[in-house]
Amino acid sequence: MSLLSTLSIVCGLMLQLYFSLLSAQHCVPRNTVSYQSNLKLFRKEGTFNYSTMLIRDDLGVLLLGAREAVFALDLNNISVQKDMDKWGVTQEKQRECTYKGKNAEVECRNYVRTLHSLNDTTFYVCGTNAFSPTCDYMTFANNNLTLKRKQEEGKGKCPFDPFQRYSSLMVGNDLYSATSINFLGSEPVVLRTSALTLRTEFKSSWLSEPNFVYMDFMEESFESPDGDDDKVYLFFSENAMEYDFYRKVVVSRVARVCKGDMGGQRTLQRKWTSFLKARLDCSFPEPSLPPIVQDVFLLRHKDWRKSVFYAVFTPQSSMSQISAVCAYTVDAIRAIFNEGKFKTSVAVETSHVKWVMYTGEVPVPRPGACINDVARKTGMNRSLDLPDKTLQFIRDRPLMDEAVPPLTGGPLLLKAGPLLTRIVVDSVLALDGETYNVMFIGTENGYVQKAVNFDGEMFIIEEIQLYENPEAIKTLSLSSSKGQLYAGADSGAVQMPVSDCSRYQSCEDCILSRDPYCAWDSSGERCSSVYSLPADRKTAVQSLKDGDVSQCPSPDPVAAVDVALVPGNNIQLTCRPHSNLARVHWRFSGLHLQANSKYYIYGGGLLVLNTAASDAGFYLCDSVEQTNGRTYNRTAAVYHLHVFSEPELDVNPTPEITVTKHFIQTLKTAATGSQPDLASEDPLMPETQSDAGKVSRLEVAVALLSLLCLSLIGVLLWFWKQGHWKCFSFMPGSKGVERKRPSTDYTHIQNRNSEIKLLGPEAGRPCSANNNHSAVDFKGNGECPVPPRANISGLDVLGLIHDESEI
Repeated sequence: MSLLSTLSIVCGLMLQLYFSLLSAQHCVPRNTVSYQSNLKLFRKEGTFNYSTMLIRDDLGVLLLGAREAVFALDLNNISVQKDMDKWGVTQEKQRECTYKGKNAEVECRNYVRTLHSLNDTTFYVCGTNAFSPTCDYMTFANNNLTLKRKQEEGKGKCPFDPFQRYSSLMVGNDLYSATSINFLGSEPVVLRTSALTLRTEFKSSWLSEPNFVYMDFMEESFESPDGDDDKVYLFFSENAMEYDFYRKVVVSRVARVCKGDMGGQRTLQRKWTSFLKARLDCSFPEPSLPPIVQDVFLLRHKDWRKSVFYAVFTPQSSMSQISAVCAYTVDAIRAIFNEGKFKTSVAVETSHVKWVMYTGEVPVPRPGACINDVARKTGMNRSLDLPDKTLQFIRDRPLMDEAVPPLTGGPLLLKAGPLLTRIVVDSVLALDGETYNVMFIGTENGYVQKAVNFDGEMFIIEEIQLYENPEAIKTLSLSSSKGQLYAGADSGAVQMPVSDCSRYQSCEDCILSRDPYCAWDSSGERCSSVYSLPADRKTAVQSLKDGDVSQCPSPDPVAAVDVALVPGNNIQLTCRPHSNLARVHWRFSGLHLQANSKYYIYGGGLLVLNTAASDAGFYLCDSVEQTNGRTYNRTAAVYHLHVFSEPELDVNPTPEITVTKHFIQTLKTAATGSQPDLASEDPLMPETQSDAGKVSRLEVAVALLSLLCLSLIGVLLWFWKQGHWKCFSFMPGSKGVERKRPSTDYTHIQNRNSEIKLLGPEAGRPCSANNNHSAVDFKGNGECPVPPRANISGLDVLGLIHDESEI
């Protein structure tokens, strides 16, 4: 074997290992549910951008804000519209908007961005109003939705730009908002609109080109031992001031203000005296720029200190397609703000400002702190009583030195593929008496991923396609009382149940799904919701942490499918694994089949090549799935191949499949994605080519392959050192979950189950039926050749192709 061939094979094997390790870091959904036309969908002809939602369980209504309209939809079935009210822009406003350079039909419209409840029947609503934000009041009574047409100035309450991220919150009658306060979007502000209006300073050290994401309220005064105040938390991203790079670096932040803040007496008049911010830490495994927070959800706990913020992060670089979910406790955020060090700016020789940890004396009362019992004992009952020294300190140093660490030390979930966009979390009481937090995560291509963390092991139960055509999910809302999830996108809104247990047809599927909402009801022999089980629940089976199916009854034997065998032909036996985490194993005459010149094994089945009478017998396809260290083997299909008698033989027998150099080139093309090099088809080089030229090209090829091998060795050693061999898990002592299926993470999942298609004259006819129990007899006449991804012993491309999922 030549040096070049040896290097090619070695590098090929290392490249395969590298990509399998890279993909093994990221969890795979166990099940993929394709788009179903029976989903409850709402859309109105001519209306777009369904991106603002307000759930009112007490009224049984979902208020849905869109472009120039607000809809009142039935909470049980959003395809039923109870009422709507249009809210357009005047021609005068539209003209003014276009004069300022905006698009008349897109930007110069009224996009409803704010919907908040004021009381039982009244709502506060704001819209962009052709880059002239306006607010109004709306009522819903007797199934009638009415806009009061009492318009108020919306500047600072609602963004000018309909596509700019912003956040707002209604606490009592006070509106907290985070947006830009001018037409150009160059003056960001965190504003409280109330009897005493407060805002942030217009300083880059406070807010530097921020992108606001989420805001929520925490009643920290409840049972507070030190008489602390309630707080509003804000999540956003902004340009970092603490990093020195040749270009701007964006970081993710959490900020907070105190509800009772009244501003300062002389310093920070009508400005926040309690505005503090800190960086959010959510480290990705590979070296990269800090990830960007895209959405946050607060899962409240009876003890507010244990409440958790779940945040979705995406990469800052377009080169990466890895998203993450990190979780932060309220207690951890409080610890940074109440006890952490501050950052301060210092001048350096180049007249550049650098931010470093402040090591000087911190004034008393502590800058940025709410008024508490300690302050009250010194006669400071309001922020107006705070001394100038404290206010001047926080005015110049609103940033904390330490970052807020995630609850588990790192991401709860890492996901490759289409980026994650939105998140909501539900708490479910399972049969084992424990409460599990189930995450529903929207993606940029219209899917929702349903995931849960079992003591540090992240498990994606399923992914559900909500939109027929790929589009980003822009808003997610959850009604725990109804058990329904609502998603909004540009084209419409979709409603789905938090779980459809009837989707699992067998006890094994019900248990292996590890869905906290579902349990196997032995008495009814069906998978049922835990909320619909009998009170005693004695007949229900659920094994969330272990996925143990030992309590399930033995499955019925799989009936064998008879397949006629014609010697010399090729036969395809189809078989689908029971889940995305399962692998297919084939048995014949009690022996486990391996891919070779006789058998080609791929994700959709088995191809028996150049059959002979000795190939007759029973072929069993096993779906093997590993869950939390347990291996579950289930027979998915059985085929009985029997030799045709003479009268049944084809009158025009066709020759067996001939594997040619052209076919090998096709394999290479499928593996590399490159076009075949027709010039290299002929093994005989032109006689005019000199030996020196051959040697030169050989040396270059050897050098390049050597460099590639060395690089891969370095990367693999890094993987080994970092321990990135399993699906990510950051809970102490947890083992994680190995990714058992080396397939690509989440590129259109429909392709995972694609059938082999006929090539040549009969390309319109599939070689296999769309079920698990079908077989196709390839005649070898060129009409249905071996698929381009076939792995026939001795013909694999540089040792790279061993399974269809590896291409």
